[in-house]
Amino acid sequence: MKKYLILFGILIASNLAAFAQEDAIAKYFDKYLDDEKFTVVYITPKAFQMISKLDFKDPEANDIKNILQDLRGIRILTADTEGLKYYKEAISSFNTTDYDLLMTVKSKGDNVRFWTKESGGTISELLMLVGGKDKFVMMSFIGKIDLNKISKLSSQTKIKGMEHLKEVEKH
Repeated sequence: MKKYLILFGILIASNLAAFAQEDAIAKYFDKYLDDEKFTVVYITPKAFQMISKLDFKDPEANDIKNILQDLRGIRILTADTEGLKYYKEAISSFNTTDYDLLMTVKSKGDNVRFWTKESGGTISELLMLVGGKDKFVMMSFIGKIDLNKISKLSSQTKIKGMEHLKEVEKH
């Protein structure tokens, strides 16, 4: 019986830690939600449910639907000022040890980092941070994530910051 109580305690603690990390990203996102310097995009789980039920005649729209059907949420936060400040602040705000560093790219003054979180051998979260002199981007994708599908979003959407997702395709 004691073994089961210990196992139960470990399961509860690990779930709380995962919730706390997701909450840290949500808190960082919410911190700048009403700040005029930031562009904010939050696509809710309900939106993804609605998209999955739609039938598109356009093949490109169906491609995007197929990419999005396994996602539960996307948070995007961008700023065109003090990018390195927000980049460093974001990294210090998140417990990145809960994630696996997928890649780091430094190019033309931009720092780009991708982290993933796996659950049962499936990527359940993709976190991207970009920091440059006058550019900050934070993107968090939650759901069942296929990196090849996600990288296609960079060419099929016009959302600011998505262009960095093409880096995932090279991995």
